[in-house]
Amino acid sequence: MLRTRVIPCLLLRNESLVKTVRFGRFGYIGDPANTCRIFNELEVDELTFLDISASREQREPNYKVLSEIASECFMPVSYGGGISSVQVVENVLKLGFEKVILNTSALAFPNLINEISKSFGSQSVVVSIDVKANFLGGQQCRGLSGTLNSKRNPVDWAQEIQKRGAGEILLTSIDREGTWSGFDLELIRQVSDAVTIPVIANGGAGTIRDIGEAAKIGHASAIALGSMVVYQKKGMGVLVNYPERSELERVLS
Repeated sequence: MLRTRVIPCLLLRNESLVKTVRFGRFGYIGDPANTCRIFNELEVDELTFLDISASREQREPNYKVLSEIASECFMPVSYGGGISSVQVVENVLKLGFEKVILNTSALAFPNLINEISKSFGSQSVVVSIDVKANFLGGQQCRGLSGTLNSKRNPVDWAQEIQKRGAGEILLTSIDREGTWSGFDLELIRQVSDAVTIPVIANGGAGTIRDIGEAAKIGHASAIALGSMVVYQKKGMGVLVNYPERSELERVLS
């Protein structure tokens, strides 16, 4: 069994899967339910789905799509996007999702983390920290798909959300996301070393070696993959894929 989880992180826009670059331009990937079937066959241990437009459109999750995803997934699955209240969390968990992921709502209403943790347990709460460097090079947390600058420091915010009851952190470098240029190892290390809850590194994976570096140098507890599992690098054609387990064991050992 892998000591470090390697999790496909898939982006929803309306009823389709897409893949973004630095949270901006995106390409169409395919149908969410069909993609779940492929990952079932590849025996993926866990899946994450993020709706990139729900919070910006100030709407709840698309429960129809989520129901279809939950009915197809044979592995634990988490969801983020439009999680704005305890009731919305209950709706999502009742469909069969194990965890919900907060970002914009956590920045705006931090007490929501406490409320969800108290109602459903910390294991059900993941807080997504989306980080972008400012013009001076300082790292700041963003919301609303990167368009809202909270001006929070990611290390300080990570420590606060842990105190509030978050069970995991999904840490994304906006500047690396979708670029195949490797993870921001220093950012991952700083946040991972500042908290005791698991940190999922996201944004920038382009090779198997990047996965190992995020775990070993960055001290990440888990690795999220986007482009690597939905694109062929040459020509960028769509190809739902997952690294060979033997290769993952090699770089993570």
